[in-house]
Amino acid sequence: MKKLTILLMLIASHCLGQFKLSERAEISVLTLGPWQGQTFTAFGHSAFRVKDPVHDIDAAYNYGVFDFDQPNFYINFARGNNMYMLGVMSYPHFEFSYISENRYVHEQVLNLSPHQKQRLFDFLQWNARPENREYLYDYFYDNCATKIPEVMLKVFGDSVVFDGSYIKTNYSFRELTDLYLQEQPWGDLGIDIGLGLPTDKKATPYEYMFLPDYVESGFAHATILSKDEHEPLVRKTNIIYESHPEKNAAGFFHPLLVFSLFLGLTVFISYRDLKQKKISMYFDGVLFGILGMLGVCLFLLWTATSHHAAAKNFNLLWAVPSHLIAIIAFVRQPKWLAGYFLLIVFLTALLLVAWTFIPQKLNHSLIPLVIAVGIRSYTQYHVRKQVV
Repeated sequence: MKKLTILLMLIASHCLGQFKLSERAEISVLTLGPWQGQTFTAFGHSAFRVKDPVHDIDAAYNYGVFDFDQPNFYINFARGNNMYMLGVMSYPHFEFSYISENRYVHEQVLNLSPHQKQRLFDFLQWNARPENREYLYDYFYDNCATKIPEVMLKVFGDSVVFDGSYIKTNYSFRELTDLYLQEQPWGDLGIDIGLGLPTDKKATPYEYMFLPDYVESGFAHATILSKDEHEPLVRKTNIIYESHPEKNAAGFFHPLLVFSLFLGLTVFISYRDLKQKKISMYFDGVLFGILGMLGVCLFLLWTATSHHAAAKNFNLLWAVPSHLIAIIAFVRQPKWLAGYFLLIVFLTALLLVAWTFIPQKLNHSLIPLVIAVGIRSYTQYHVRKQVV
């Protein structure tokens, strides 16, 4: 019954105009902890909470909602045109979904006057209307976390000041992302491969707030103008639920171990091929075929989509799209293949030497794989030159 009352009240306010909050109403910023069950949940979540006991309202305003049934969802997702929206839902149900996954729930009650609360509430109500609720999602600049300080600045302008002087680090977006993926090395690897040079941009203190934890700390250090003087933006912080430690979810098969084992197999096969003066065509067909297809995908992410963070990707130095042409050429065995693989040997060697100096931070777990590519390329070149 309470849930139905909340929804009817909020729907009615959308249709009939402004709804007047009572003097006892509170508006809070919620920070929900990470969960290692999925890569996209490893960063936590942020939302607003509007609570008015007089009108029996307790609702979460959640900017992290998307609709699988929207037209061309998967095409838009692939092209980087992800439409997210502001959803309004019962707070008790919202809270339960996070606590059930052992995700902490922190609440920062905002230090707002009744007039300021009403202004913020009116904006959230307007933003939740069907014609206003959607926005184009961006990994770092427009997500469920960035929306929280963005809304405050839209509603209150210069009256709200986010003081970033408390941040003493100089992390890039990639380094900030890495902090949350230590228990998900495969997810970290996937992100490091898929996202290019823009991800290595140094984030400003305000930009740190693409992560919910930094939204919480950002609000804790923010002020708002009230009666001609700045006061703390947060009136009090409630620890609704604190998560308990869980077993490390990283697992035994770390990418570095898997690729190191693959390097050992590559060394064995290459030694045998060099000794017998033959090439293991199926092995190389699979290896260079996968790398070539990956390279094509990375190139298309850069040039044919709106995934801005995927641009200028230095992983294309080892996942080379032209490998697909090379393995197709295996059928006819043209003479230029020896020269092609010699070129890949030099490219791989230069990449390994410059690994720590290039502007994009490459995942260190890839080093054994890149060495394996160099070894197989040399084997291809050496055997082909001997046969000729």
